[in-house]
Amino acid sequence: MKHPFEVLGLPYSADADEVRSAYRKRVKQIHPDQFTDPDQKKAAMAEMVELNLAYEEAMRLALPRQHAAFRQSLPASEAVRLAEKMLERGTPESALRQLNRTGEHDAAWYFIQGRALMMLERYNEAHVAFREAVRRDPDNNDYHAGALDAAMSMKREATLQGKLHRLIRNIRNNSKK
Repeated sequence: MKHPFEVLGLPYSADADEVRSAYRKRVKQIHPDQFTDPDQKKAAMAEMVELNLAYEEAMRLALPRQHAAFRQSLPASEAVRLAEKMLERGTPESALRQLNRTGEHDAAWYFIQGRALMMLERYNEAHVAFREAVRRDPDNNDYHAGALDAAMSMKREATLQGKLHRLIRNIRNNSKK
C-alpha cells in the first residue's frame, strides 16, 4: 500500500488542515456517484476505500504534529540529544516525539529522524529524511550512508522475499494485539 500522504498527493510534513483539504478535493474527483457505468463505479468505490484509509492514517499522523505546538518547545540541539537517547533505549516512537518538540530542523535533526524511521521499518520516509540531511550537509558521510542504507532497504523490501517478510511480520504483530 502507498503511504497515506502519497495517496493524498501531499508531502510527509503536511498538517491536518492540508490533509482535510486534499481529501475533500480528491473525493470530489473520484466519488462513485459521479459514474453511471458499473465498471467505472466499481473502480471509483475501490479508490474511495483506499482514499478513506489514507485519510484516516494521514490524520492520525498529522494531528500529533499540530498538537506539538501546544507542548513545550525545545531548541533543535536539545530535541536531537533527547531523541538520540530514545534511540539508544530502542524506542523510536519516543525519539520521533522528541524531534517533533522543535520547529527548527537542521541536518542532524533529519538524520536522527531517518534513524528512528529505519528502526520502525518505514524505509521510504527514512530515505526522504536522510536525503534532506545530505542536502543540508553534503560533506557528512554518515548522512550519505544513512540514505544509501534506506535506499537499499527500500529495494530489498520491494522483492518478493521482502514482501513475504513484511506480511509475516504484520501477521505476527496483529496476532499479538
